[in-house]
Amino acid sequence: MVNIAILGYGTVGSGVVEVIQTNYDSIQKKAGQGICIKYILDLRDFPNDPMQEKIVHDYDIILNDKEINIIVEVMGGLDLAYRFVKAALEQGKSVVTSNKELVAKYGSELIALAKA
Repeated sequence: MVNIAILGYGTVGSGVVEVIQTNYDSIQKKAGQGICIKYILDLRDFPNDPMQEKIVHDYDIILNDKEINIIVEVMGGLDLAYRFVKAALEQGKSVVTSNKELVAKYGSELIALAKA
């Protein structure tokens, strides 16, 4: 089982959840194992959303969870995204991001961290 955490539950983050849920069987078949969304990091709560139980407000919960294999950063912005992605890579976690600003400014540094 691959455990993932999604950073941000706005338009893109909720879309990632929807794609994973809608295409779960196909993704599992191609990946050779199941994918579990263990956490979603967001400042807000989503009381009527079925994913509410997975919402956390503290990044350290995600960072310190040894079961998290992949972090999907879709929160946008630069400062927090950079800190969170850098910390994840330093912990040996894989990261996927849609953040073009982050990649443009810190891409070389983050790639070097990922390779290390």
